[in-house]
Amino acid sequence: MTKTTKTMPRTAVVIGAGVAGLATAALLAREGVDVTVVERTDAVGGRAGDLTVAGHEGFRWDTGPSWYLMPDAFDHFFRLLGTTTEEQFELADLHPAYRLFPEGDTPLDVPSGVEEAVSLFESLEPGAGQKLREYLDSAGDTYRIAIERFLYTTFSTPGPLLHRDVRERLGRLIGFLTRPLEEHVNERFQDHRLRQILTYPAVFLSSRPEDTPSMYHLMSHTDLVQGVRYPVGGFTAVIGAIHRLALEQGVRVCLDTEVTAITTEGVGRRERATGVRVRGTDGTVREIAADIVVSGADLHHTENRLLPERLRTYPEKYFASRDPGLGTVLVMAGVRGRLPQLTHHNLLFSRDWSEDFDAVFDGPVPSRPLGASHSIYVSMPSASDPDVAPEGHENLFILVPVPAAEDVGHGDAFRGSASPAVAAIAEAAIAEIAEWADIPDLAERIVVRRTMGPADFAERYHAWRGGSIGPGHSLRQSAFLRGRNASRKVDGLYYAGATTVPGVGVPMCLISAENVLKRLRGDASPGPLPEPGDARD
Repeated sequence: MTKTTKTMPRTAVVIGAGVAGLATAALLAREGVDVTVVERTDAVGGRAGDLTVAGHEGFRWDTGPSWYLMPDAFDHFFRLLGTTTEEQFELADLHPAYRLFPEGDTPLDVPSGVEEAVSLFESLEPGAGQKLREYLDSAGDTYRIAIERFLYTTFSTPGPLLHRDVRERLGRLIGFLTRPLEEHVNERFQDHRLRQILTYPAVFLSSRPEDTPSMYHLMSHTDLVQGVRYPVGGFTAVIGAIHRLALEQGVRVCLDTEVTAITTEGVGRRERATGVRVRGTDGTVREIAADIVVSGADLHHTENRLLPERLRTYPEKYFASRDPGLGTVLVMAGVRGRLPQLTHHNLLFSRDWSEDFDAVFDGPVPSRPLGASHSIYVSMPSASDPDVAPEGHENLFILVPVPAAEDVGHGDAFRGSASPAVAAIAEAAIAEIAEWADIPDLAERIVVRRTMGPADFAERYHAWRGGSIGPGHSLRQSAFLRGRNASRKVDGLYYAGATTVPGVGVPMCLISAENVLKRLRGDASPGPLPEPGDARD
């Protein structure tokens, strides 16, 4: 364990009021740091936003994350702030965890819990039950190692990689890193539905199964073992809790204020951050001074738009060979009447979904023109939460994977009309749901619909190439190969969020906030920080 004591900064500016920005601000403020958060839009949450539509009161959509996984990461974060998850919002267990609509086959409810999952697998493929037990045992062990050695660390020293737990599993870990998840699963299971249940989490990692290291089979521990929950009120409730706690710690949040530059002082190629230059909606420009700057904004934007070329740790040439991950078209729809055909989480998968992934990551092909992916995700939170839709109506959030490319276009959620491509993709997705879920009149029952496309993510969140989740988790974009959370050229400049370490997703953003705190403390140890009252504290 490597720990040193450093003097915490007196003041900090955090760029972005998304999950990572608010979480970082709250943790720093609890350390006694005077923190200002600067957010370019008119609301907190960033990509974990929400949407209401005038004239359609009673509907409310989350426009970002919708799966509540890794509950231990949330629990730990809130305990660091002297509270608990239970005190902040209500969690509902989802049964089933989700419903699978395999192309040309009967819908399948996928449960949480080892015994239930084993029973399902055995019913679909004799012998698969025991294989799943072994698979989940391995997933659980790998998850523990990831938590204790690879996620809550700044990789400032090789210590986490040299620990006995890692050395004893070195051969297996190297195999997990170099072998694709798809191959790892396909060797063990033959039924295409079982294979998809175990490999779809690659999409949560903004990647595809054939490019995702099998290390990430640990993701099956999070849904099949830990279970799938829903924060009542949606992720808006989660954002609200983090925002509230940040304010209670004294954090100031400046909305409608865009950072146009990170200010520095010094000589040559090594300088120190001194704050940020911002512009308000009225065009007023001012500077906010601070001892450190933490950017929760997209890493590409931070480095290539807010810093001069000489001070860029990650210049354009760094990104030239990087994978931006998924782009998405999002469809938020309000539907008249109930939809018993759907549950809270629903996955529609092509039987051979490799063409879907190819079209997203390599570009459209004749069999899969732009937006014609048959593998899509549908969330219906009104199945669990009566407050997201008027009585007698349903709330649908539809995610269609598309290339991370701004020229796919924009939706109409934040402007007058959608681009033709995004509108067509939304129509095709609704038609597919109607057919596969046996809801023939679905389109006629939609009373309100809004969309977002890659151009919206680029414009609103400065997302690199319009990606909606963050860079994919291929081998060369995982762990310490994903980058570092501190600038090599600007002292006092740190990074948090889905575009830096440890990765994409709300739990990873919370961990990235903690890793900024560890970096400032000079704490290079692996594993989560001690919680208040912990014997290690």
